[in-house]
Amino acid sequence: MKSIVILISGRGSNMQAIVRAAVPGVRIAAVVSNRPDAAGLDFAAAHGIACAVVDHKGFADRTAFDAALAETIDGYRPDLVVLAGFMRVLTDDFVRRYAGRLMNIHPSLLPAFPGLHTHRRALEAGVRVHGATVHFVTPTLDCGPIVVQAAVPVLPDDDEAALAARVLAQEHRIYPQAVRWFAEGRLGLGADGRVRLRGELPVVAGWTVPALEC
Repeated sequence: MKSIVILISGRGSNMQAIVRAAVPGVRIAAVVSNRPDAAGLDFAAAHGIACAVVDHKGFADRTAFDAALAETIDGYRPDLVVLAGFMRVLTDDFVRRYAGRLMNIHPSLLPAFPGLHTHRRALEAGVRVHGATVHFVTPTLDCGPIVVQAAVPVLPDDDEAALAARVLAQEHRIYPQAVRWFAEGRLGLGADGRVRLRGELPVVAGWTVPALEC
C-alpha cells in the first residue's frame, strides 16, 4: 500500500478525481492546502481524509513556508506527494527533498506552454492540438520527466473556457492513472532522463506515454 499526500490551493478537482478513482494500492493520507478557504478541504473532510492547512501568508518568505510545508507533509510519511492545483512555486530545496516522488499535472502538452494561461496562449498560437501532462517535478518549472499526456483537438469556435473544460476532463483521466502506475511500482527513470513504464502500455485514445524530459 502506497501512501500519498495531495496538495491543493482551491477546489482541487484533480484531487477529487483521484479520490473518486479509489486507486487500488493507494491510501490518501492527507490533503494539505496553503489556503484555509480552499473548497477542496471540505470535499476531503467529507470523504474521511485528514486535512491540514499551511497558510503561506503566515511566513516571511518561500523558504520558511516550504520548510513548514515539508514538516507537515513528512508527518504523514507519504510515498508520493501529488500537486493538484497547488498554486505556489516551490523552492529548489523542497523539490529536491521529494525527488522522484513529487508529481504534478499541467494543462498543456509540455514542453509547449509552461507556466500560466496555457489555454489562452494555445489559442493565440493557433495550435490544432492541446492537452495535459503529468510529470515529475524538478527545480525547473514545468520541465520534469513526463509520465503521461492526453491530447484534445482545438476546435475552430473554441474560447478559453471551452478548451479548458475539454482539457480538464482529460486531466481527470490521466492523473489517477499516473498515481496507479506509481503505486504499482511501474514507473522509473532511465539513464537518459525519460520515464520508463514497465509492463504493457494502455491503448487509450488521446494518450501518449512515456515522453521526453524537457
